[in-house]
Amino acid sequence: MEFVHQIFATAFISVVLLYTWRILNWAYISPKRLERLLRKQGLKGNSYRLVSGDLKELLKMAEEAKSKPINLDDDIKPRVMAFIDKTFQKYGNESFFWIGPRPSVIITDPELIKEVMTKSYLYQKPKNSKILTKLLAEGVTSYEGDKWASHRKIINPAFHLEKLKMMIPAFCLSCDDVLNKWEKSLSPEGTCEMDVWPYLQNLSSDAISRTAFGSSYQEGKRIFKLQREQAENIVKASWSIFIPGWR
Repeated sequence: MEFVHQIFATAFISVVLLYTWRILNWAYISPKRLERLLRKQGLKGNSYRLVSGDLKELLKMAEEAKSKPINLDDDIKPRVMAFIDKTFQKYGNESFFWIGPRPSVIITDPELIKEVMTKSYLYQKPKNSKILTKLLAEGVTSYEGDKWASHRKIINPAFHLEKLKMMIPAFCLSCDDVLNKWEKSLSPEGTCEMDVWPYLQNLSSDAISRTAFGSSYQEGKRIFKLQREQAENIVKASWSIFIPGWR
């Protein structure tokens, strides 16, 4: 009986040590190793912070940027990419930042962007992002290798310049609808205060509906709303910090 207890104790200790190593490797050893490799290649960025990385600062700056009004002549970069814009200013174009324990490299060189976009066999998508993408829809955003290249080849003709020109009347019609709604909201003095974000969201959906399906946004309003809610929930899930065993 004592021998059996020793076996169970040994097995238990082995499992604890294994998971302790995995957590330590995920939370600290692997990120620090990647940081050394990135800096060795000349990239600059914040030092890795345990588990959270730059996530807290990134989310805080995004909320602060959204809470402030924006004028038509303002620079939009600090508004839509507050943390990345700050990283540019602090470290230059060849830099990186941390999404939890995973570093994200900022690429601005057109040739490097082209290489990443075309060499799908070399630049693989993160496993977590592929799982989350499948919850919405499978396609070029989740495929890899030859399957990705095949589907990209299929959709390329749809974005040919001549075909895009044919869509301009539908785009104009969607824009006119939005402008007409805004004009109706004007006061007798010709002014009003308005949250334009919902209109811009609907504008994109309406333009897609007219050009791809020959209908208006109103006809598929419920479907677009559900898709938007699902996308928002997936984004929230992807930004949350997961600590194995915590839940």
